[in-house]
Amino acid sequence: MIVLKLGGSVVTDKDRAETLDGEALDRAADAVADALAAPSEALAEGLVVVHGGGSFGHHNASEHGVSTSAGTRDPTAVHDIHGAMTTLNRFVLSRLLERDVPAVPVHPFSAGHRDAAGELHLPTGQVATLLAEGFVPVLHGDVIAHAGEGATIVSGDELVAELAADLEADRIGLCSTVPGVLDADDRVVERIESYGTVADVLGESASTDVTGGMAAKVRALLELEADASIFGLEGLEPFLEGAEPGTTIE
Repeated sequence: MIVLKLGGSVVTDKDRAETLDGEALDRAADAVADALAAPSEALAEGLVVVHGGGSFGHHNASEHGVSTSAGTRDPTAVHDIHGAMTTLNRFVLSRLLERDVPAVPVHPFSAGHRDAAGELHLPTGQVATLLAEGFVPVLHGDVIAHAGEGATIVSGDELVAELAADLEADRIGLCSTVPGVLDADDRVVERIESYGTVADVLGESASTDVTGGMAAKVRALLELEADASIFGLEGLEPFLEGAEPGTTIE
């Protein structure tokens, strides 16, 4: 089984509020549809898609001062953030459905929560059942109930980590706007086995991002048992076919 994240920077223009990158989303949807038509061994066992917030979720979260740790009790903020993400989710779903991918939504706001320590609790039984019934569950970064904080953000990267661990994913892929994790000379780092080896080159995102950027991605992936790949859009098709494009995180 494969857990695939389509980064918000891939499917949206992160520098323009609530702006879809339709061409990139079409390319991603084409790659998914083509791969499912002739699935690799891992893909034959199912696919879960997670997409980031991009200029939809991150823009609204930033406007309201909400992050993965800083919460809100303002219902307007919750509606704005969740509403933006469900709008983006419908765009992603529609592109997949147009290509006969059996994609269905799973909204984290209604499924999970954080406890008082900030730990994410996300039941995955509904996702596992949807997979077994032949669907492609599509989750997304979202706002989520947080004990003592009202509501905070749950990032797509956190969702990937939870889903991959609970569902025992065989492979994990993160599709980004860069061809992998880049070193100081902008060369792709082929393999990462510890955070310390790349800590110096992992900086903050240049666009509005309330969930930690590349550094958070690498930290989360290093904690998982399955190998993960970070790659650009051109690497999505090879990844789904079984290759290891971009950076492999072990």
